[in-house]
Amino acid sequence: MRPGRLRLLVGLGNPGSKYVGTRHNIGFMALDKLAAQKSVSFRPQTKFHGLMAEVAVGSERVRLLMPQTYMNESGRAIRAAIDWFGLEVDQLLVLVDDMDLSLGRLRLRAQGSAGGHNGLRSAIQHLGTQDFCRLRIGIGAPGCTSEERRARTVSHVLGVFSRQESLLVDQVLDEVLMGLDLIQCLGLERAGNRLNAFQPEGCSAC
Repeated sequence: MRPGRLRLLVGLGNPGSKYVGTRHNIGFMALDKLAAQKSVSFRPQTKFHGLMAEVAVGSERVRLLMPQTYMNESGRAIRAAIDWFGLEVDQLLVLVDDMDLSLGRLRLRAQGSAGGHNGLRSAIQHLGTQDFCRLRIGIGAPGCTSEERRARTVSHVLGVFSRQESLLVDQVLDEVLMGLDLIQCLGLERAGNRLNAFQPEGCSAC
């Protein structure tokens, strides 16, 4: 993504009070924090199957989208927004949780597979390509072995952050918001040099 190119920022998550604050919803949490920082509110947009707001990122206006389709149908909302606003896929950035990254780590990428994430899988399916930018936000794994991970994945991603974890999450989301400005001002590669090296204070697991 070139500087000034970002126009649509999508946070992935599940709708409803049942899922507020869960690890799987950290994409929603990032957009909520950005909207609060910019003093804007989300409004339901049925044509986009989601909640939408608009903010300034750098010198450009960027639309924020939280799909309300549940995670495994997120791509429907993304496709609808891109089509409605006449955007290109390279104007999109998706914020998504990643269980393969420890809590506190970030990975900014210009493309990639779904990596087992249902929200990314849906986005790839509806966009017809995996060549779109995504910022993976680490939420940590529920165990060290593949057996532990399989057994505890659902309860882990749908669980809330502990009090100690929440302190790290606050630092991470601050870095994400700062990173959005860097992406818009400097482009993806240069922004990634900082975001991918980020390590929050007091994060021994990172």
